[in-house]
Amino acid sequence: MDSYRHKGLRAQLVAELKQKGIRSQKVLDAIMAVPRHLFLDKAFEEWAYKDNAFPIDCEQTISQPYTVAVQTELLDVQPKDKILEIGLGSGYQACVLLELGAKVYSIERHKQLHDKTALRLKKIGYGAIRTFYGDGFLGLERFAPFDKILITAAAPEIPQALINQLKIGGILVVPLNQGSNQKMIRLIKQDENKLVKEKHGDFRFVPMLKGTE
Repeated sequence: MDSYRHKGLRAQLVAELKQKGIRSQKVLDAIMAVPRHLFLDKAFEEWAYKDNAFPIDCEQTISQPYTVAVQTELLDVQPKDKILEIGLGSGYQACVLLELGAKVYSIERHKQLHDKTALRLKKIGYGAIRTFYGDGFLGLERFAPFDKILITAAAPEIPQALINQLKIGGILVVPLNQGSNQKMIRLIKQDENKLVKEKHGDFRFVPMLKGTE
């Protein structure tokens, strides 16, 4: 399932990410630990360790490893952090967060994709990730507050519900829509009325949509 060849390809990917500017050794180790080829259809398995995004079910994508690394690094994950992920997708990003010692709650709006990914996570040993079928714009109020929130789709704006569900001192990372590209934003919630906003480069994501399918 995870051969020496796969591990060798993963090590090459990690070296490439380091060259591209990923500095956190914890993040690089987490990416090394997660067998990305298990999250792709067989047709794409040969390219699993290229630094590219690939299509998955429901017209979604598995993010480029560099993008996963950037978002994870910006979250500054600490052991036992309670993290809400908006956009379960293939489950790959959630597994990287779990490898860093986080307690992961992840929402997916596509029922077919949620069910397929939830089953996959259990099969490959990541059953500790708690998955939910629902509208990411609403978050998971019954499990709030969260130490960190990660949005893995291009948001038209930052939903107020998610800001409300973030702890004081917490971090929210989101790609905000700006035409064809998105600007990666990190918000730090200093108190109930003050958010510190940082910009961290341009990226491309599928759109974040309201409701469920």
